[in-house]
Amino acid sequence: MTEPETVNSADTFARLAIELHDAPGVEETIEAVVQFAVQALSCTYAGVVLHTRGSQAEIAAVTDPVVTEVYGLQITADDGPLVTALRDRHTVAIQDTTADDRWPELGSSIAALGIRGVLDVPLATGDEPRRTVGVLSLFSAEPAAFTADDEAIAHILARHATVAVASARHEETMAQAVDARKLVGQAMGILMERFDVDGDRAFAILKRYSQDTNTKLRDVAQQLIDTRKLPQ
Repeated sequence: MTEPETVNSADTFARLAIELHDAPGVEETIEAVVQFAVQALSCTYAGVVLHTRGSQAEIAAVTDPVVTEVYGLQITADDGPLVTALRDRHTVAIQDTTADDRWPELGSSIAALGIRGVLDVPLATGDEPRRTVGVLSLFSAEPAAFTADDEAIAHILARHATVAVASARHEETMAQAVDARKLVGQAMGILMERFDVDGDRAFAILKRYSQDTNTKLRDVAQQLIDTRKLPQ
């Protein structure tokens, strides 16, 4: 995606879907989303914030450092269009940051950074209860920059991004689970050979050390593999 292009074609979104599917992880997936947004929509900058464990907002990708500043203002204040989109799971638009009366002080601060138009679109799953994965943010240096068509396209992009992020996160979680099982299996093998115990007993030993030291089972297993010793 090196040239700006019209996005009102199925081929464009099909190519985006392929790029998102081929992205090796969450970071690469989000980077593809923001780059596509800047090239395909009427925005100057784009960014994505994701929900992390504990419902904390984490800046996942930006196309310019100014987006990090805009996000930081809102995360620090725990207010603004980004926070509202994350919390209420609906799209929030600011036509002109110098004239919006919902967040006058925040709007002035954002305008001072050279941003006049804002469009925050939640990345929300269709699960029940509906969850917000994050927010796709579009920013313009011009007021009233985002048309109804831009918003409709942003929603389509957000749906693609939501599925891709959820899939990437699931694959990463599955990979971590497989890795943990392999580590535990290796550690059990060491205990079975050293102490002449069966698999059930070896697993019980690992589990007891995990509980006694308040350490994750996979970390106990990793330490045993690395040092050939159980945690003290």
